Amino acid sequence: MAEKETKVVQKQQGKPSREAYTRESTPAEVVEIVGRLGASGEITQVRCKVLSGFDKDKIIRRNVRGPINIGDVLMLRETEMEALPIR
Repeated sequence: MAEKETKVVQKQQGKPSREAYTRESTPAEVVEIVGRLGASGEITQVRCKVLSGFDKDKIIRRNVRGPINIGDVLMLRETEMEALPIR
């Protein structure tokens, strides 16, 4: 009779996988206003710090339309892509 081998699965230390987080909005706080873009300056480029989720504490560059100030909280659909820098 052959003995069955039992495998012990160990939990990985550190961040959970990206799939472990839900597909809902992620809050991010505006820390710096970089500049304005667009033909009439209607878009503002900001640097924001992600407050929760897989990319927590990551600072990313995003384009925002409408009035924005330092300290405002944006609700981002995704935190993987970053806006291109202003030339």
